Amino acid sequence: MFKNFFKVAFRNFWGSKGFYAINIIGLAIGMASAIIILLWIQNEVSYDQFHEKKARIYEAWNRAIVDGKLMSWNTTPKILARTVEKDLPEVEQATRVNWNNVFLFIIGDKRLMIRGNHVDSNFLQMFSFPMVKGDPKTALKETYSIVITKKLATKLFGKEDAMGKVINIRNKDNFRVTGILKDIPNNTRFDFECLLPWSYLRKLGPDDDNWENNSTRTYVLLKPNVNLAAVEPKMRVLKQKYDDEAKKDNWQMFLYPISRWRLYSNFQNGFETGGGRITFVRLFGIIAAFILLIACINFMNLSTARSEKRAKEVGIRKVVGAQRFSLISQFIGESILLSFLAGMIAIILVQFSLPAFNQLTEKSLYIPFANPLFWLAAIAFVIVTGFLAGSYPAFFLSSFQPVKVLKGTFKKANALVTPRKVLVVLQFTFAILLIICTIIVKQQIEYAKDRQSGYDRNSLIYIYLSDDLDKNYPLVRNDLLQSAIATSVTKTSAPLTESWSDGWGQEWEGKDPNDKTDFRRYNEDGDLGKTAGLKFIAGRDIDIHKYPTDSLAIILNESALKVMKFTNPVGQLVKDNGQQWHVVGVVKDFILESPYDPIKPMIIYGPKSWFNIIQIKLNDKNATGQNLKAIEAIIKKYDPIYLFEYKFVDQDYATKFEDEKRTGILAGLFAGLTIFISCLGLFGLATYMAEARIKEIGVRKVLGASVTNITALLSKDFVKLVIISILIASPIAWFAMHKWLESYSYRINISLLVFVASGLLAIGISLMTVSYQAIKAAIANPAKSLRSE
Repeated sequence: MFKNFFKVAFRNFWGSKGFYAINIIGLAIGMASAIIILLWIQNEVSYDQFHEKKARIYEAWNRAIVDGKLMSWNTTPKILARTVEKDLPEVEQATRVNWNNVFLFIIGDKRLMIRGNHVDSNFLQMFSFPMVKGDPKTALKETYSIVITKKLATKLFGKEDAMGKVINIRNKDNFRVTGILKDIPNNTRFDFECLLPWSYLRKLGPDDDNWENNSTRTYVLLKPNVNLAAVEPKMRVLKQKYDDEAKKDNWQMFLYPISRWRLYSNFQNGFETGGGRITFVRLFGIIAAFILLIACINFMNLSTARSEKRAKEVGIRKVVGAQRFSLISQFIGESILLSFLAGMIAIILVQFSLPAFNQLTEKSLYIPFANPLFWLAAIAFVIVTGFLAGSYPAFFLSSFQPVKVLKGTFKKANALVTPRKVLVVLQFTFAILLIICTIIVKQQIEYAKDRQSGYDRNSLIYIYLSDDLDKNYPLVRNDLLQSAIATSVTKTSAPLTESWSDGWGQEWEGKDPNDKTDFRRYNEDGDLGKTAGLKFIAGRDIDIHKYPTDSLAIILNESALKVMKFTNPVGQLVKDNGQQWHVVGVVKDFILESPYDPIKPMIIYGPKSWFNIIQIKLNDKNATGQNLKAIEAIIKKYDPIYLFEYKFVDQDYATKFEDEKRTGILAGLFAGLTIFISCLGLFGLATYMAEARIKEIGVRKVLGASVTNITALLSKDFVKLVIISILIASPIAWFAMHKWLESYSYRINISLLVFVASGLLAIGISLMTVSYQAIKAAIANPAKSLRSE
């Protein structure tokens, strides 16, 4: 029986190679697309799910009124970890993470900037980052111990055993390697190459017991069998016990489970909405299902379109006694066999496509060939796809009645509504939907890019401030200006594209006692306006050389001025953290954070502040390369071990659009794949229609029909289907993109032209797809098609 099945299947494949090639290619592309998306989804849902104690791990969050709104955020006071261990008996332990640090490693002649975190010594006991060497209980006990990843160990010491080796950091302190971790997986929020003990951070000074300083992340491990509900009431009022201001403002704290960090951490009005990245995961899952469905629809359409080719086979089989079940089994079996061939091609396509997809999505996805579960899932995926693609054709073909088939009276090629037409409409509806979404995403990106940033990004670079550079900063600044390398130089607390500090509680004359405005804090030591090209609407820039009292000067942005409501802002006093500051100027609002959001109130503090960055405005009269080389020489003069790594502010600003740009590229990619698969099916259907109506075309040509008339006759049915798809897709796309745009304060209005352009594009693509077969049929010699008549 099986031999007969394969023989029949092979004869059918070989007899219609072109038809089956279209089917296999379409199915393979659909399967490959779905596999890549499913790999992405699997990576997202597995984030931080590999920790053995994940069911008991929580992150501490704040909930309080900020800027008149109830807000939640996940940075906490440093003292919180030890407090929850002391005050909450349900807590087994707590650990802190001071993240996103960059350390200068010095080993012999090597100079490397390495990403690392300061963590409590119990960090590796709470989180399951497997160690190649070392003991997670003791690896971070000593102040000058360090744990590094296996990849970093190889980078630093080659094939030598890194355990016990000494690493110098910042040319100051020597650390001994006490542990080596397996490389950090790509499905975790933690991103580091090394771990340093919290005790070392305390030695440097940034540790404090201030309940108002929310600057670190705190993770809590509950004891086994403890219910979160039992801890929540105590956690909620914990800060109020130690901070009178928090009690007055009803400041609350809560624990957020690890299972929801990645996908659900979208908060509105202080509470989780159930949204977040899970929205994208669900959307991508829907897209994967639709792309695969479209590929299956192609199979269904082409198989049923070829029904005439196999109708007599079905009729004769039924006449000689074949049961319908055996016919269904034959057709579904052929479909699954085709699906296996398409699956093998899909795996190859995925393997070749993953590097580019990983680069686009900034992930490290791979096909787990060594995992038996992957092969079981792959086989199940192929069988389900084959069954889905072959089910309708199997039931359709097996339903033919032998009498009608053998008389040739079963065809209904020109029925007004057929399942085939419905499937074509479904295909193009999804394709047009993605085209519209792609155009709107691109328009939103361009709209935000065109927004005035409020400062001059050109020829502006920044470097990180080292201890030696800070100590010798006046000399560094003087050398840069005197050598005409730079036209202006300033120290700041952060790059111009980022906000590293914010806070509330400032006091000024006429302030509303209930005001809880959260001000962005930014620091400069002078000449920020000149360096960044800020526009002053009142007063001047900070200049400590000309005005010695400017060490306690501040500058407000327009949004801050609106909050403080000063009529004459220059000279006004503002108190912050017990220190009195005086206003010397007001600048027009400039974009420090997201270009899609409203600009927040900002206070720029003068030299009596802290600094991390040197901002340098390059001299345009010199070549950029020449400027950079000269800057490096000056930096090395005052800090010989400094690893000169600079960043251009305009490039940093461009990264603000990366997420939306990535969304647009993915939507465009999926739209292109959908259209391609749909057009494959359309091409096959056009071929079938031309063959089915070949005698009609011959008669029309004999009666005087032109090539244009016949081409239009064959194309109009497909154009009608595409127009129906446009009418269905447009309102769905409008609703989806309207909801997406609602998350941006600075956004476009959706234009009717988007839908018109998308519709014309879809019609044009469909016409190009079917026109070849239509013209080919129209110019054929009618004598050949009518010869049998």
